[in-house]
Amino acid sequence: MTDKPESPLRLDGEIAVVTGGARGIGRAICETCARQGATAVIVDIDEAQARQTAVDIETSGGRAEARALDVTDETQNDEVMEQIANDHGHIDILVANAGVTARLPATELPLDEWDKVIGINLTGVFLSVRAAARQMISQGTKGRIVNIASMLGLSGGVFPNAAYQSAKGAVVNLTRTLAVEWAPHGITVNAVGPALIRTDLTANIQPEFVAALDAVTPLGVEVDAQDVANAVLFLASHEARKITGHTLPVDGGFLAR
Repeated sequence: MTDKPESPLRLDGEIAVVTGGARGIGRAICETCARQGATAVIVDIDEAQARQTAVDIETSGGRAEARALDVTDETQNDEVMEQIANDHGHIDILVANAGVTARLPATELPLDEWDKVIGINLTGVFLSVRAAARQMISQGTKGRIVNIASMLGLSGGVFPNAAYQSAKGAVVNLTRTLAVEWAPHGITVNAVGPALIRTDLTANIQPEFVAALDAVTPLGVEVDAQDVANAVLFLASHEARKITGHTLPVDGGFLAR
């Protein structure tokens, strides 16, 4: 038997790029990857907050850097991923986390809000993972991609959220198809499907919606960003080297009912 590292989830020397990494779930993922030895590359449309998150990680003893990125911009995605690969020599991990929501009944959902959610949560994911995969393929090394979907991408949910759930459902199937397409290059593609997480994105959810969700979640809705980051860490680690095309719910048992 070969010796195993002290922690099987160590990412020493790896470059982990996280879109929407400045706050919320993305920040927790960046902090977790950095604690495990990776350089966390925080890409976010809010460059100032991304830089602050990078400073906080470095102050805590980790390695991090910040880059500005609008995930809906094809050229920016290509340029930023190429710059990261050129600067570091490789991209090992890409976590496509950037997202928004629009909680309105479908009959009241304006088309521009639908387009915004689909543009960031689906097209933005595609553009980011495609740009990263191009670098992984050109560098000739294996890579890991983790998309942040949602348990609502696997369910009809408990409150109106048509654009968000449509986009996240599409991310689940995008994950499957890219896993098959990129497997010959040694790239795994998986997703994590979080439950309701208390972040800036969910701060305005009405208490009655939270109560309704809690009532149908066996372990309750107290899933937090670190729970999601732990799942991402596993799928981004070498321990998951033979897992691809799957969405791992972090949902307190919501989908088990």
